[in-house]
Amino acid sequence: MSASVFYAAFFFPSAAIVLVFFMKYISAVLQARVRLGQDEAYRELATKATNSQAETTAALVSVGTALADIQSRITVIEKILKDVE
Repeated sequence: MSASVFYAAFFFPSAAIVLVFFMKYISAVLQARVRLGQDEAYRELATKATNSQAETTAALVSVGTALADIQSRITVIEKILKDVE
């Protein structure tokens, strides 16, 4: 066997193994980037949901206050109408 055949028999399988591990490494890096992007999207979605809940709570408090004011006014009107009868 000549030396070039020996080197070729050693080089090509070694190069294939290195190439496979390199591709697996690149794949892992790309998957990590995708996961990071998804995590950021979920974090942004959670922030928006929290802000929406806070706005909804503030609106409900405002509506509750207005409803209590209307209820007190109706009570006063009912009292006046009973006094008129």
